[in-house]
Amino acid sequence: MSAEYMIIINEPEWDPAVLPAAQIEADMAGHTAFQAAVEAAGQRITAGDALRPQAEATRIRPSADGPVFTDGPFGEIREVVTGFYVFTADSPEQARELAALVPTGGWLDLIPVLDLESMRSAEA
Repeated sequence: MSAEYMIIINEPEWDPAVLPAAQIEADMAGHTAFQAAVEAAGQRITAGDALRPQAEATRIRPSADGPVFTDGPFGEIREVVTGFYVFTADSPEQARELAALVPTGGWLDLIPVLDLESMRSAEA
């Protein structure tokens, strides 16, 4: 039975408006290859996308007086979350093999998604 996994792509801040077309093309080819590998493995991508630059983000922190909103960018960090995928895999090993195909100039975090429906069924 397949489980879902999330890949969080962490890399240096980037802005698609200033990247050379050749770099964007090469990156897209790598993502297309990852997507094809997931499909070839009999799995599926259930969500995923590139994220806009950090300057357009908002951080929300709860407080006793209500939420506090802070507009990005958020300080002197070198790497940010630039995109994500959620996909299925039959095992942690298969998830690792597929996730390793995602191109990045930084690193990837691979996290199993908690299946709340299975937890509810087990409790019943």
